[in-house]
Amino acid sequence: MGSEQVEMGKCSEPDTGNAVQTNIASSNKDMKDNVNRYTLGWLNAPPNACCFCWCCCCSCSCLTVRPSKAEAEEIQEKTHDEQNEPTDEEPAGLTLEEAQSWAESFEHLIKSPNGRNNLCQFLKSEFSEENLLFWLACEELKKETNRTVVEQTVKKIYEDYVSVLSPKEVSLDSRAREVISKNMINPSSQTFDEAQAQIYTLMQRDSYPRYISSSVYEDLITSLKTVKTAEKS
Repeated sequence: MGSEQVEMGKCSEPDTGNAVQTNIASSNKDMKDNVNRYTLGWLNAPPNACCFCWCCCCSCSCLTVRPSKAEAEEIQEKTHDEQNEPTDEEPAGLTLEEAQSWAESFEHLIKSPNGRNNLCQFLKSEFSEENLLFWLACEELKKETNRTVVEQTVKKIYEDYVSVLSPKEVSLDSRAREVISKNMINPSSQTFDEAQAQIYTLMQRDSYPRYISSSVYEDLITSLKTVKTAEKS
């Protein structure tokens, strides 16, 4: 009787081995189907789509980080400033005669691109280049004819050089500031004319004499004389 119960127990025990094999086979089939679907989709993806976003119709932008409008405007303004700001290096073609003419008058210096660059280099060493940069910005403003651009440029010049909150604020008297305030109501390319003239006079009386007597200018003249002597020999 006991042996019959044992035999019956053996017969009623489920075949777990076959069930496991069946589950594994089913799982492998599902995995294969998934791989085939993914592979088919990847093969049908456009050639310029990335592996993270093959569904894009023309290009993948899912990973692109775009700047905000304010950041884009700041980048554009910074680029504009860098393009208009004089460089520290002298443009090619500077002659001894041209450099010596700068000592004759401030007008000769400020009208020369080479002169403005060298003057800016000197003023930067004194942390006082804001007057020259303001004057140059006003010169660029006078060339602009597009009203929208003029208004934007006027606002930027005011914020950069006239506002008392700006670290690059130029020194203007109360009359010049009053004129600017009135002109800001209807911005134009002449908004800063009086202020620009005042800064020109200030540079002529203060910055110019210091530059002409500086080692920056003296070294420049010396180097140009050396070059000229070498060319003759």
